[in-house]
Amino acid sequence: MATREFRKSDKLADVCYDIRGPVLDKARQMEEDGQRIIKLNIGNLAVFGFDPPDEIVQDMIRNLAGAAGYTDSKGLFAPRKSVQHYTQEKGISGVEIDDVFIGNGASELIAMSMNALLNNGDEVLLPAPDYPLYTAAVSLSGGRPVHYMCDEQSDWLPDLDDMRRKITPNTKALVVINPNNPTGALYPREFLLELVEIARRHQLIVFADEIYDKTLYDGNVHTSIASLADDVLFITFNGLSKNYRSCGYRAGWMVVSGDKRHARDYIEGLGMLASMRLCANTPGQLAIQTALGGYQSIKDLVAPGGRLTRQRDLAYELLSQIPGVSVVKPKAALYMFPRLDPKVYPIVDDQQFAFDLLAQERVLIVQGTGFNWPRPDHFRLVFLPNADDLADAVGRIARFLDRMRRQQVSAA
Repeated sequence: MATREFRKSDKLADVCYDIRGPVLDKARQMEEDGQRIIKLNIGNLAVFGFDPPDEIVQDMIRNLAGAAGYTDSKGLFAPRKSVQHYTQEKGISGVEIDDVFIGNGASELIAMSMNALLNNGDEVLLPAPDYPLYTAAVSLSGGRPVHYMCDEQSDWLPDLDDMRRKITPNTKALVVINPNNPTGALYPREFLLELVEIARRHQLIVFADEIYDKTLYDGNVHTSIASLADDVLFITFNGLSKNYRSCGYRAGWMVVSGDKRHARDYIEGLGMLASMRLCANTPGQLAIQTALGGYQSIKDLVAPGGRLTRQRDLAYELLSQIPGVSVVKPKAALYMFPRLDPKVYPIVDDQQFAFDLLAQERVLIVQGTGFNWPRPDHFRLVFLPNADDLADAVGRIARFLDRMRRQQVSAA
């Protein structure tokens, strides 16, 4: 009798998450062999010395003894109330405490929101480049991810005409990632109003990812898209991972706002899924109220001369000096998405490019196609390492690209 082979589900056929993909696996193997890798692949702040505010840590420690039990499936009252107050600060009207769901990071809630909504064949508009969790969550929920292009020449704002062309009778929702990962773009209020009008005209749900809404440079201000209308349904995601340097606490939230009258069944579905996972982790929930109500130390990091601002500026300047490399200076978040001129670097397989850079220079980046960008001419760089390591890493990238240019000249 033949041995039965167990294979992964067919539902994973269109799922990729190259931020933690095969190139990272190779980097881990190299580290096990004793090599030091400079990791520019993931926004994991703690490993680069960005600590959470001490008051959050102390609050969790003091309350940990009482955190062993399950909470309400949507979360503890106090953190949900603090999120409700935060939506009021952001100008989002009509949010009740029952509209707030606490999750194990925003990631869990993103997947939950798609699972509750999508039937097989339903379409969701996603940005290209995107944060790949969205494409994966739509696919796993039986939906079809449809990517609208973002325009590098317009500071990575979405191409509204391309978005409109891709709307069909099967389109149910529009995902807006603002501030944007991986590009560092920040969408102005006037542009967000145009997105709202598209959602209104086509009766789409707007999923708004605002996890970097305080990580803003050069005095820029963030506008929550859900604050701009009450006749469109909005699902807004946020959390402690980035603004409060608390990735491992897995404390995020989801807020339902806007026109909820015609979405009662969907909201009931969200409640069902929240109950099925019992509750979010209680220690992480205990950090939310203190974080939102305490001193906002992120402002120091993004102020002129702050550590994040200095490192953004350094990475931007060094990358811009490399022949054939261009990059839009990020207005927000922790990333930049440089372009490699195909005439100078005729890359066919950008995952192989990332492998070669890792093997030769021990620098780990994520290739642009890992963010559902359609061409092999970009990569994402995280500017979290301290200035010395960052300068070293970009110097290694420059050296690698110099060899590529020389090889092209020799082959010509």
